[in-house]
Amino acid sequence: MKKVIGAVITGALFAALIVLLKIYDVAAIGPMGTEIGFSHFNQFIHELTGVNMLWYDITDYIGYAAIGVCALFACVGFVQMVKRRSLIKVDKEILALGGLFVVVIGCYVFFEKYIINYRPIIMPGEDMPEASFPSSHTMLIMTVFIAVMIISDRYVNKGLGALVRLACFLIVLVTIGGRLYCGVHWCTDIIGGVLLSATLLLLFSAVVSSGSKKQREADLAFETESRTDHPKKMGGSMNGYKPKH
Repeated sequence: MKKVIGAVITGALFAALIVLLKIYDVAAIGPMGTEIGFSHFNQFIHELTGVNMLWYDITDYIGYAAIGVCALFACVGFVQMVKRRSLIKVDKEILALGGLFVVVIGCYVFFEKYIINYRPIIMPGEDMPEASFPSSHTMLIMTVFIAVMIISDRYVNKGLGALVRLACFLIVLVTIGGRLYCGVHWCTDIIGGVLLSATLLLLFSAVVSSGSKKQREADLAFETESRTDHPKKMGGSMNGYKPKH
């Protein structure tokens, strides 16, 4: 329940940020006179970082790696489905991951169609400014790699799991910092990506935790039933036994 409440809070902050971007300190500071809220704050950060296309390329490659992780888990889920001959017998964590990835794609498509604001620069090879909010790379990479952190203990041992979680955490930090430093997003785009990703991850964690709890309860019930039945079977086998003298 705490995770659901957390998701409601971060989701509300994300919605509030969208509203404020449309009404607070709005000015035409973007390319071709495009407007952005929090204009003084965003312009200050953008002038501070400048434009660094090397970091844009680095975070782009990390984005491809995130897509590769999605494909890997999709393959694992497909193999499980084939071997177990049922979709519902696929690990609940993998099914939840699949749902999470679909939602991420849906969010990307939605904000490409309903544009909140545009990039602070016109990208090389483009003639028009592109949609910028929320930072889709921040949202994708943060969601994918933290989701892996959440379920890592389910698929790797404790020692390797610690390394996996550390690597995922560092990748997320590099992505957030690199995406801000490369200068192709306003700072509020990055904040929006983090808030949206946090909302999705809290909901994902709540679903996975709920499934794990139910599985533990089922395992405990089975174990208890087995222990209860064992003495009965032993007692039944002794019925009618008469010792020989």
